[in-house]
Amino acid sequence: MNNVTVRAAQPLSDAAKAILDAAPRHWIPYALGLLVGYPLLTSGLRYQRLRTLHKKYPYATRADMAKMTDDHAFEIQKSVAQLEFPFMFIKALQFALFRTYGIPTISRLLTTTTQFSNPETSLKRYTDTSALIQEMVGNSPTSQRAYISLARTRFLHSGYRASGKILDDDMLYTLALFALQPIRFINRFEWRQLSDLERCAIGTFWKSVGDALEISYAKLPSGTAGFQDGIQWLDELDAWSEMYEVQCMVPDAKNRETADQTTAILVYMLPTALHPVGLEFVSFMMDDRLRRAMLYDPPSSIARVVFSSLLTIRKLFLRYLCPPRPYFLRYASFTEEPDENNRFFLTEWEAAPYYVKPTFWNRWGPMAWVTRMLGRPLPGDEGDKYYPHGYHIQDMGPRYFEGKGRKALEEAMEEFKEYRTGKCPFH
Repeated sequence: MNNVTVRAAQPLSDAAKAILDAAPRHWIPYALGLLVGYPLLTSGLRYQRLRTLHKKYPYATRADMAKMTDDHAFEIQKSVAQLEFPFMFIKALQFALFRTYGIPTISRLLTTTTQFSNPETSLKRYTDTSALIQEMVGNSPTSQRAYISLARTRFLHSGYRASGKILDDDMLYTLALFALQPIRFINRFEWRQLSDLERCAIGTFWKSVGDALEISYAKLPSGTAGFQDGIQWLDELDAWSEMYEVQCMVPDAKNRETADQTTAILVYMLPTALHPVGLEFVSFMMDDRLRRAMLYDPPSSIARVVFSSLLTIRKLFLRYLCPPRPYFLRYASFTEEPDENNRFFLTEWEAAPYYVKPTFWNRWGPMAWVTRMLGRPLPGDEGDKYYPHGYHIQDMGPRYFEGKGRKALEEAMEEFKEYRTGKCPFH
């Protein structure tokens, strides 16, 4: 009986062995096809949105781009900011604000007002500034929300500008960084370079913002005669800001004081043990000029290699292995509709949870558990300290400005209705 069983099993065993031996050869073409085909497919899908942008908007040449409207520039930049490169775009805006503190006339004013040199106010000031900028970037140029955010920003600076505490050159330099830093960061760290269409859109959008904030372009070569398009505006602004940094970005103790408070915000959500790593990364993201002006030490050679490698891996992963972000997962940092009290909310927090609604998800979701483990406050903690009832755009800014500036806001908004109509800001 056993012999019969053995003889019967032998052919089966030989067949199974043959199948197993053939399996690698059988699946090799499929594995190779997947290994080569998936990255090619992902890369092709990654570029589909850019191809769609170029087909959708009628700006194929530089002559066409001279006619780009503010509305179209907003839509193109919104695609860049919310779908193509959301992480690097928002980080670039944060570092743009950070970079201004390398100019002593800016850092000294901030330390004088204590808004960024005092831990009690720096977290709110950082959130207010970020929220106002994102209201400008995230809403149509002719929307009520964009009007209010621009008018509020103009009011918050008006007294300091009138007294000479904020210089016109510093306003132009700050605007330059908000326009240029996203382009620099994306071209350096992201999975593809920005196209001329996207660069022109960013230049057109921020030129229009500068008009609304009454920033003078007289220092630029074409400031009086007029600019051809957003790319020319960017190029002249880039050259001017480089010259301005050479002259004005110099070492100063106030730069370091302001920078320290800002880096404390940037590493706020890291465990204390990782703060040195976070500070090394902040130093890594600086160039030598900014580092010298802020009196920071350069990162170690090991940190440079590690951070460069991680950013390169991220770039390759996004381009060849990660499908493009679908529209329903677009980055949106604030609520699109107001609540019953006409207030808006931020939908996430990177430091203290200002203006975040204390929903069940925000208090018990994954981010909330991380926040709890770090011993940081959650949305709704400490009463009204973090404004859990949301914000009115017209009240954003230092507490002593809340409820003020209504007349100036109304005047600015009437002015915007006359010329900020979504049309081309160059003609």
